[in-house]
Amino acid sequence: MSDEFFMREALSMARAAECLGEVPVGAVVVFNGAIVGRGFNSPIGESDPTAHAEIAALRDAARNLENYRLPGCELFVTLEPCAMCAGAIMHARISRVVYGARDPKTGVHGSVVDLFGVERLNHHAQVEGGVLAAECSDMLSQFFAERRKKNP
Repeated sequence: MSDEFFMREALSMARAAECLGEVPVGAVVVFNGAIVGRGFNSPIGESDPTAHAEIAALRDAARNLENYRLPGCELFVTLEPCAMCAGAIMHARISRVVYGARDPKTGVHGSVVDLFGVERLNHHAQVEGGVLAAECSDMLSQFFAERRKKNP
């Protein structure tokens, strides 16, 4: 399976969030080539500021693997992680993060800061951005354009 395959699965999760009126961000956790966790943004519906796609996917994977640590797992997410999600990714010991679109407002893989590159932190994931970036970015842009039309 390729990075593009798993990013398409994350995009599917983002569409689920969009159907619920949430910002369309989706994520999947992969272990040994199989999806073990899925999640999408749901802070509005859950009244929970921590209900980001990455957090939901990490929680799902941890339950499925029966371990709060997820070594050897990869996280695919449609948007560059924020600081909260980067912290959770590091605590979970995710080995690799692959994201689609950059987030110039809250992204922490170089868009605002690079938390993944801080040497003093005790865990470092390999991070790659830009996988299906146009599709991920377009989904977010269309979502916010529609919101602006409804609420000028």
